Amino acid sequence: MSAPAPSPDLARARGRADGIPAALVGLVAVTAGCLWALGAVHRPDLAGQAPAWFWGTIVALWLAAWWVTDRLAKAVPPTPGARRVLDLMVPLLFGAFLIFLWEIVTVGAGVPMVLMPPPSAIGARLAQSLPTLAEDFGQTVLRAVIPGWALGSGLGIAIALLCDRVPFLRRGLMPIGNFVSALPMIGIAPIMVMWFGFDWQSKVAVVVVMTFFPALVNTVAGLSASGALERDLMRSYAADWATTLLKLRLPSAMPFVFNALKINSTLALIGAIVAEFFGTPILGMGFRISTEVGRMSLDMVWAEIAVAAVTGSVFYGLLALAERRVTFWHPSYRRR
Repeated sequence: MSAPAPSPDLARARGRADGIPAALVGLVAVTAGCLWALGAVHRPDLAGQAPAWFWGTIVALWLAAWWVTDRLAKAVPPTPGARRVLDLMVPLLFGAFLIFLWEIVTVGAGVPMVLMPPPSAIGARLAQSLPTLAEDFGQTVLRAVIPGWALGSGLGIAIALLCDRVPFLRRGLMPIGNFVSALPMIGIAPIMVMWFGFDWQSKVAVVVVMTFFPALVNTVAGLSASGALERDLMRSYAADWATTLLKLRLPSAMPFVFNALKINSTLALIGAIVAEFFGTPILGMGFRISTEVGRMSLDMVWAEIAVAAVTGSVFYGLLALAERRVTFWHPSYRRR
């Protein structure tokens, strides 16, 4: 008696899992080709004057990398651990190949350092300037971004709860929130510097203004996200406003609250850096960027940008991880 034929979904899943070994072999080949290209492009006979055959090789590597990344993205590993590894591998490979192309194009085509320094020069400058970058990180992130983000987001959430309790505040503050959100940051920053001085206090004030209203608007919207049936059930249990808020409405609002916190993590970093353009002590990411641009030291500018990008990504990732832990029940987190 013959075994039953597998279902179409199972057959497709097995087919996508069977394609992983071929993709990994292709990944090894692409990696070897990229390492060869990185060594070749820095040779004196190729740097700044790479011939056509070299660029043809780079195009072939790009097509092969595209194929490998596409196969890995479509693959369905059989175990949860392998899925997590693959979910991390695909974006890392994509980003690494973009940096590889950046290095190849800037060195092979002889792009001037003033226009676009290669990643190798940026990495070397970053390693040489770690003490300066650490001081700038402390001034901008630890003294302005994190306190301003926490204060602005916390006040926005607290005022949203008050607006939910007092309806006329909601009708009065929401239009103001939309108005302030449309104000250009480039106009707010110099005013805050004049009001609060040139040190970190003015940067915190800018971050608070930028993060307060997104937290307010999103939290107010989230508090209205619970369904009518759930609210009727709470009323049938004679639950008061506080009990309904804690047991139903606030948990339902958590996806909106975390959305505001993630948006504010980006706004806070941008706001603090831009605010430092208008006045700061001789420290800070914004101060360093504006100063080094004037000196035409673009490798230091890109080193500061790299630190800011990594900081923003880590900040956003930690909030996304916390969101997954708190809102695990949300449909968006269902497993594939």
